Amino acid sequence: MTSHAYLTLEEVITRYRGQVSESTLRNWRAMRIGPSFIKIGKAVLYPASELDRWDKSNLVVCRTSRSLPLEDYASIG
Repeated sequence: MTSHAYLTLEEVITRYRGQVSESTLRNWRAMRIGPSFIKIGKAVLYPASELDRWDKSNLVVCRTSRSLPLEDYASIG
């Protein structure tokens, strides 16, 4: 979890390792999709708690793999 209560645009880009660009965030704000944000004057801030919530809402859950019985591994190799 992030130590700051609110992240700047640059901090959000860093949080997502540059995989979400400034223009993407701008477009998402205009379309009202993506993570929630706060706008104070011209400043756009993203609450860390909202980014955490948004991360969880986009989590892709995978099923567990089906394990082979131990004796079946011997026949594979």
